[in-house]
Amino acid sequence: MSFPIALTIAGSDSGGGAGIQADLKTFSALGVYGATVITALTAQNTRAVTGILDVAPEFIARQLDAVCDDLNVAAVKIGMLSRPEVIRAVAEGLDRHGLSTVVLDPVMVAKSGDRLLAAEAIAALRSELVPRATLLTPNLPEAAELLDIESPQDLAAMDTLAERLLALGPQAVLVKGGHLNSSESIDVLHDGQHTLHLPAPRVQTRNTHGTGCTLSSAIAAYLARGLSLTDAVRAAKTYLTAALQAADQLDVGQGHGPVHHFHALWTQ
Repeated sequence: MSFPIALTIAGSDSGGGAGIQADLKTFSALGVYGATVITALTAQNTRAVTGILDVAPEFIARQLDAVCDDLNVAAVKIGMLSRPEVIRAVAEGLDRHGLSTVVLDPVMVAKSGDRLLAAEAIAALRSELVPRATLLTPNLPEAAELLDIESPQDLAAMDTLAERLLALGPQAVLVKGGHLNSSESIDVLHDGQHTLHLPAPRVQTRNTHGTGCTLSSAIAAYLARGLSLTDAVRAAKTYLTAALQAADQLDVGQGHGPVHHFHALWTQ
């Protein structure tokens, strides 16, 4: 039996709720084989990030070469890249191996509020990786930082923001609206030709750790399975909503716990 392969290039979350761990859980839940390139180790739980150990760019490149020299990677999800040198190493690796289906989640701040991306790395992210992305998936604060503007406060401003992000070079942009104060969580998908508003019910739970990682890796998984971009985004949002709705079934940690990646597979 053959399964599509997706690669996550991201940091490790020792608490298991976000980063590489969330990506692998998502890939597995959605029937995709997951491979990894680890860019950083974090000492992290549901309450805080207490330490970050960066992986040398040369070793990141070696991981990427090892995976791509042997595995037929159908899609890539990129998450935490903390330094300009790491961003350049990943960009060069994408080109070296012809990896063209890329979901870029510009991870900047953990759910606990701890910063994961050095300020000087934002320019490198904008110039080196954003133009290589099939889909860019920032939340509102991340999108504002990429453009050096104030975070939008309504849906109309999100539409404008998506257009401005598209001008940075990605093929498409998904601006996530979870930070808006509204009864629904509305994301804006702009593919250069059409703008789609994708609403989802706002789930009341404190267990939201890893939501961004989970959504972007779910999109990558569905792209690896052959879905169109719009269908992959819609399916990923449905998966994440169900994982949030089931999150309170888990009792993990004392802070922002993880979503329930295996809500459809684990039974009581």
